[in-house]
Amino acid sequence: MEQISPEILAFLKKLHKNNNRDWFEEHKPEFKSLEKKMKSFYQEVGMRLQKHDSIEKVKAFRIYRDVRFSKDKTPYKSHFAASFKRKKPALRGGYYLHIQPENKSFLAVGFWKSEKDDLLRVRKEIELDGEEFQEIIQQKNLQKYWGNMEGEQLKKAPKGFDKDHPFIDLLNFKQYTFTKKFSDEEVLAEDFIDRIDAHFKAIRPFFDYMSSILTTDLNGVSTIE
Repeated sequence: MEQISPEILAFLKKLHKNNNRDWFEEHKPEFKSLEKKMKSFYQEVGMRLQKHDSIEKVKAFRIYRDVRFSKDKTPYKSHFAASFKRKKPALRGGYYLHIQPENKSFLAVGFWKSEKDDLLRVRKEIELDGEEFQEIIQQKNLQKYWGNMEGEQLKKAPKGFDKDHPFIDLLNFKQYTFTKKFSDEEVLAEDFIDRIDAHFKAIRPFFDYMSSILTTDLNGVSTIE
C-alpha cells in the first residue's frame, strides 16, 4: 500500500471516542483489516528506505496500551505507529512514523534513549569540536525538512564539563531528535509516502556523523570488532 486511506483516520477517530473493550471487540474485524493495510504501508516505507539506507527491522507497534503504571486506563492507542531500525553496530539512529487524526501525525528521527557511554562519547566530541556538530545540524537541506534539533536537556552543565563552554547548549542535550508534524490532508495525499522518504533522506548527514562518532574513540580508532 502506497497511500493511506481516509477510513484509517476515520476508524482512529471512532476508537478515540469509544476507547473500551466492548466497542473494540465489536469492531475488531474492521481494525484487523486496517491494521493489515497499515503494515503494508510500513513495509513500503521500509523498502524505500532500504534503497538509500540499511534497515535491520521494521516494527509495527501494537494497538494495545500498557496501563499497569499509567493513570490513563484506556486500553487502546488512538494511533498507528512503526519504527525502522538501522543495522547496528555500524549504523546508529532510528526512524519513527506516527499516524493519528486531527493533525497529530508526525515523523521523528534521531536518538531517543542514548546509552550512558554513547551520551558521554557524543559530549566529548562536542567538547572537542562543537562547531562541526553545529554545522551538521544547521545544514540547509536538513533545516528545510526538519528544522531545529529537539530533545530533553539538562538545566545545568553535565558533570565533568565546563558550564562556560562555548557549546554548552549542545552539551546539555540528553536526546538528539527531530520531528515533523503533518496535517490530515497531507497524510491522505498521494505523495505522502514520497514526503516521508524525502524527510528520511534529509537526516542522513546527521545519522552518518553520529554513527562515525559512536563507532570510534576520541582518536578516531574504530571500536567495532
